[in-house]
Amino acid sequence: MPVALNSPGVAKSRRVRRSVLGWPVRLLLVLVVVVANLFGAAVVMALGAWVLPTGSIADPDRVRLLNLAVFGAYILVAVPLGVLWGGRQFRIRRSDDSRQWRRERNLVLYGPLRLTTVQAVLWLVGATLFTGFNATFSWRLALTVGETALLGAITTCALSYLLSERILRTAAAGVLEAHPPTRRALPGVTVRSVLSWALGTAVPVVGLLLAAIWALVFDDVDVGRLAVIVLAVGGTALVVGFLVTLVAARAVADPVIAVRRAMQQVERGELDVRVPVYDGTELGRLQAGFNTMVAGLRERERLRDLFGRQVGRDVARAAAAADTVELGGEVRRVAVLFVDLVGSTTLAAQRPPTEVVALLNRFFGVVVEVVESCGGWINKFEGDAALAVFGAPADAKDPAGSALAAGRLLAERLAADLPDVAVGIGISAGDAVAGNVGDVRRYEYTVIGDPVNEAARLTELAKSSPGGVVAAGAAVAMARPDEVAHWELGDAVMLRGRCEPTRLATPRSGSAPAGTGHAVAAAADLGGQERSVHGGGTSAKRTD
Repeated sequence: MPVALNSPGVAKSRRVRRSVLGWPVRLLLVLVVVVANLFGAAVVMALGAWVLPTGSIADPDRVRLLNLAVFGAYILVAVPLGVLWGGRQFRIRRSDDSRQWRRERNLVLYGPLRLTTVQAVLWLVGATLFTGFNATFSWRLALTVGETALLGAITTCALSYLLSERILRTAAAGVLEAHPPTRRALPGVTVRSVLSWALGTAVPVVGLLLAAIWALVFDDVDVGRLAVIVLAVGGTALVVGFLVTLVAARAVADPVIAVRRAMQQVERGELDVRVPVYDGTELGRLQAGFNTMVAGLRERERLRDLFGRQVGRDVARAAAAADTVELGGEVRRVAVLFVDLVGSTTLAAQRPPTEVVALLNRFFGVVVEVVESCGGWINKFEGDAALAVFGAPADAKDPAGSALAAGRLLAERLAADLPDVAVGIGISAGDAVAGNVGDVRRYEYTVIGDPVNEAARLTELAKSSPGGVVAAGAAVAMARPDEVAHWELGDAVMLRGRCEPTRLATPRSGSAPAGTGHAVAAAADLGGQERSVHGGGTSAKRTD
């Protein structure tokens, strides 16, 4: 059924268009463009009326007054018309169309060009009007006025284009934020530079050349008048040429400076930086490309952080620095620290899973903080236990001393922060093989050797020892003297799966919670399953 012309549907479709620019931008744009054009028109009028040669006219003063009157009348008509016409170039009908953003982007990006077209039309009409009007008095006067108006129109329109483009940067950044330019939408940097030279320098020079040609052809311009013409036109060329060149240069330099400053922030590690994209030329693609690059760096840093949290930052850095994946390992002097909760099975049976997880997170939080502060890294979390390695993959001056210090500090921190739980901490040191084991498609960084096996056995022994910390005497012997002073050697016991007895060591009184003493030799022959920690990207394994 056809819809009546006065129906609500038609009235809604004929709703007044909205502007894509805010009021402050519109007012500033009107002010700058109007002032630039009025200044250019005034300069053209002054040159044509008082400076340039006009030939023989019966009554020059009367002709000059008539031109001023026509000039004023045309300005009163052209300025409001230009403001209204230019404002319509930024109005768009409201729509829910998915391509609405494209239309808004085109209005803003091509807005300066549209405004320049409006001004060029008004200047062309004015030049035609004044040429015809002055032709009734003198054809030479008409040519002079027409040439001057044309040259002034070109320069003024170019300056207005550059100024309006600068004013619209904020609006352009808004429409380009979600959809950065993927190809050049406006004349490129090279074309812009050539045009700025042509409009700011070549056009005024052409005006001087035309004045000289008329002086030679008609031979009615004396030296004094020619000097005035050169000074007036040359001075105008200097001022206008400087303004056009300055604005054009800033249009190129500002985006580059913004990217350079943002790059300095990236060099300082600030990856949350973003430069506004407001240019439709290669510079806009440079801005968008920089933002894309920084987004990639942020994602890379996020993945590196996640990788480091999973396998340890030292392992992550070593893997990132390697050019190729090399399976196998090398013999290194390392220290190993095992820490395990006592009675975790009973704890899991008596408490809700959420409470158990919260307790384990608090426990592991203290373990990670202490181990990393002493120069080690967490190789693996296994249920209610954790394995820390010192001296691999990153070298350490005193891996044994660092592990022993970490064991003492960890016992103190856990006793203070988690007084309701008991732990066993075992520490060992010696030579082990550290490297990548597996296949190039899936491999893990592994520490394999007797220190891992010995630390696991000592951890079980420490659970039944006062203070909960037991170290191998060999680890104490490898440590620095200031750390050795905190430990007391005890009996030698035979740990399960080992061929030689292990000399035990415990923290001295005052170096660990009260009650620490010698381990009981009767607890040495431990039963139970062999401990093996593996998987999750990195592992440390004990071997019998």
